[in-house]
Amino acid sequence: MTVQNQTLDLPFSLERPQNPAEANSFCEALGDTMEHLLELIETETGLVRAGKLKDAGTLQPEKARLIHAYTRGMLCAKQHAVALGNLSPAGSHNLRRRHAEFQPVLRINLAVLSAARDVTNTIVTTVAKAVGAQQSTTTYGPTGQAPSISKSANGIAINQSL
Repeated sequence: MTVQNQTLDLPFSLERPQNPAEANSFCEALGDTMEHLLELIETETGLVRAGKLKDAGTLQPEKARLIHAYTRGMLCAKQHAVALGNLSPAGSHNLRRRHAEFQPVLRINLAVLSAARDVTNTIVTTVAKAVGAQQSTTTYGPTGQAPSISKSANGIAINQSL
């Protein structure tokens, strides 16, 4: 998929609005995108808190699509802020308000995902050390020295792309 095709999938135009109808349409479409993203993030946060990481992972494609649309829309809104403010003052104000409400929810989501990643890494590291301890010798070596501290197992990998 090319960048041009991705741009065409956006629910709003990236062009500068020329009249109040276009400005209102842009504000409504970007607001709807923000609302859908907010709902998805709240769902993901709930699933991760409940320990349903696999279910939360299934939301990733839609979340990526909505984040792309939200980011492009906010950049466009910033670029055309004067036109949006003049042509649709209520819509522009509503976007600012929704954006301000969105930030704390996003912070909570990121904190929950970070905590889940830390817990997962701790569990996997503990398992790797336990497996590595089983692989080390418990007797003195050929030089008469005690074995060194157990190392992590070599066959365990950690996927940190949560």
